[in-house]
Amino acid sequence: MHLKRNIGVVLMLVCLGLFARAQAHAQPAGVDHAEPARPHILVIMVDDMGFSDLGCFGGEIRTPNLDRLADNGLRFTQFYNTAKCHSSRICLLTGLYSNQAGQESMAHGRTIAETLGSAGYFTAMAGKWHLKQQPTDRGFDRYFGHLSGATNFFTGDNTFRLNGEPWSAFDEDFYTTTAFSDYGIRFIDEAKAAGKPMLLYLAYNAPHYPLHCLEEDFRVYEDTYKVGWDEIREARLARQEQLKLFGGDGVAPAPRPNHVKAWDKLSNENKQWEAERMAAYAAMVHRLDIEIGRVIDHLRKQEMLDNTLVLFVSDNGACPFDRTRGREHRPWDARSYWCYSPGWAHVCNAPFRLYKQNQHEGGITSPAIAHWPGGLKAEPGSITHDPVHLIDIMPTVLELIGLDAQDGPAPPPRSVLHGRSLLPLIRGEDPGKRDALFFRFSSNRAVRIGDWKLVSFRGSPWELYNLAEDRTELHDLAADRPDLVKSYSAVWMDWAEHVNHMPPNQRRPVKDKPQKPNF
Repeated sequence: MHLKRNIGVVLMLVCLGLFARAQAHAQPAGVDHAEPARPHILVIMVDDMGFSDLGCFGGEIRTPNLDRLADNGLRFTQFYNTAKCHSSRICLLTGLYSNQAGQESMAHGRTIAETLGSAGYFTAMAGKWHLKQQPTDRGFDRYFGHLSGATNFFTGDNTFRLNGEPWSAFDEDFYTTTAFSDYGIRFIDEAKAAGKPMLLYLAYNAPHYPLHCLEEDFRVYEDTYKVGWDEIREARLARQEQLKLFGGDGVAPAPRPNHVKAWDKLSNENKQWEAERMAAYAAMVHRLDIEIGRVIDHLRKQEMLDNTLVLFVSDNGACPFDRTRGREHRPWDARSYWCYSPGWAHVCNAPFRLYKQNQHEGGITSPAIAHWPGGLKAEPGSITHDPVHLIDIMPTVLELIGLDAQDGPAPPPRSVLHGRSLLPLIRGEDPGKRDALFFRFSSNRAVRIGDWKLVSFRGSPWELYNLAEDRTELHDLAADRPDLVKSYSAVWMDWAEHVNHMPPNQRRPVKDKPQKPNF
């Protein structure tokens, strides 16, 4: 009798265990458990990287890890930023234009971390913040990095924080690019242990100046750039053509501008100096690729990569400002503070013209990649020419996890999202016609409506381009189409006042005469 009773109890416990197991596997998407159904999200933003620096965008720098993401993902040839560090970060984090969000305070927006944290995500960030407060004040559960806009890669600065507290444990082996990946990997493990879906935002400060690199990486490139910027740019353009990066017949590249000398006009001493500082820059990009590769490999080892949407972007185009000091020190010496010159910035932004801060294509076009083994439906390795913007990342994430823009904490005023989801492109679908895109930094401004782009250089008279026929902005049609100039400039002014909430002094009419470059 006791034996039968014991057998019955055992059978009942087994049945209950099987039922509980079945229920666990039947949990709806969005319920936290060891293997969350909702995708992980990894957003990687690099700093001041030009459009053509990566191998998969035509560059000679060795970037096998990012190239592999592109080969198995989707590349964007018209991914737009704001041409400036802080405003691009605001757009990425809030899905709003920078003034609309309240600039560095982001007082009128919710961050992607605040939104996903309220939906049960583990939220973490490593890298450059460059905004007010701290990441841990704006929804991030974990943070390691610097609050400043630029820092010494070897010795850091006094704005470094770990989870909201000051951090100063710099040692002789410290290097920001490596440290940010180290903490990114730590945060991946913590998300895994918590059994939650993860948002990880890696905001590397490389390759922003100062051009601090590891000596071993510099040695890889110390002879590469002795041929000069004219030859290197031609080689990049040829590789872009081989890659069919722009489809069809490609694009007509912007010529070397008047403010950049032909390489053969430089003295031998200047040629050596220019070759060395570009080698330092290339070494920084090279190390970025290695460290990003470590993070991707760790996701793979943790069996998380298939369920992770990876978005790789840059905050603006290459930087033309040469603020070098400490030239007598090597770039792996913390006392150095090298920058490169407009000649190399022109190379890095190939095939476009102009640079960081300018709202021409060289300033606002990012090298961008989407990678998602479990969700990519577009042909792996394919290229999309649809115009997209950093403000599209928030709508993408909201659609990805099934949230409405009004879900979660009460939305602040002015928080209407003007971006659109990237998921149709990732799924290989037609995204349809998009609304106008707007741009502004200082007195540089632009609006893109369909294939037409109206743009002003530092408050100079409006220029008008048909990007479908003239992507590199070589043929100004403003004089031919004054009707479009009048119409589109009015659209920009209306956006500046009523959407971006810019004060009157920031939306004055453009000037009658061209303004001089400040390179």
